[in-house]
Amino acid sequence: MARKAASTENRYRQALRGLLKDKLATTGTLLVLIIALVAIFAPVVAPYNPSAQSLSYRLRSPSSEHLLGTDEFGRDVLSRIIFGSRVSLIVGVLSVALGMIIGVPIGILCAYFGKRFDLVVMRVVDILMSFPTLVFGLMLVAALSPNLINVVIAIAISLVPRFIRVARGPALSIMKKEYIESSKAIGASTGRIVFLHILPNIAGPIAIMATLWVATSIRIEAGLSFLGLGVQPPTPSWGNMLKAGMNRILMAPWMAIYPGIAIVISVLAFNLIGDGIRDFLDPKKQI
Repeated sequence: MARKAASTENRYRQALRGLLKDKLATTGTLLVLIIALVAIFAPVVAPYNPSAQSLSYRLRSPSSEHLLGTDEFGRDVLSRIIFGSRVSLIVGVLSVALGMIIGVPIGILCAYFGKRFDLVVMRVVDILMSFPTLVFGLMLVAALSPNLINVVIAIAISLVPRFIRVARGPALSIMKKEYIESSKAIGASTGRIVFLHILPNIAGPIAIMATLWVATSIRIEAGLSFLGLGVQPPTPSWGNMLKAGMNRILMAPWMAIYPGIAIVISVLAFNLIGDGIRDFLDPKKQI
């Protein structure tokens, strides 16, 4: 057990060193850490209360007093962007985590049992994946009600079939390995085979897609909020800030530009991390 733990620890150290050598992945990691720290310490970092209104300061352009200007209610745009990062990270991380917790075990079980179980599940997955993620999330939120919890649930459900497919493919190839057959022959339980042999060997592709889908979830949340079906005002969200800014794009362009930049930076950061993990795990890159 000690030898196995040591080898696992060495593998994680090698993975960390490999990712640190990738400048783009390191940049993405630093950006995500900065966004996370800003979200966690938002009450300390934000210069103003994000909901505090002051009509005498409405639609002020960026200045030393309000670095990114103010909106139509005199609220500080920078403070609202800082607090909006909380919504984006909560939706992005929780929806992907929930979708992964549900989808990955189902995908592994499809590969493990096969036959009718696999056939039925994959036909349902094909039907669900025929809908674009944003459209599927839009239908679910409309059926529920537009708030933070329902947005997380809707995006998580839309990601479940994608995690099922991502987990099933590598698991099918692993099921053909001799050590799986040997484990079955000696009477190993399904849980032992899944958690000790299959799951660790498909963790790489799952980690890559999970990172990329965090970026997708952030975009979907912004899109839903832009359409009025996401987080509702006055709670700051990059999507509803972008919507308010688009209504005054000629009069106060900073209202739309800066939330849009925040979305682009956060999505780019998670994509850089996902690309770095993919490149590190690609055998062709190791040659």
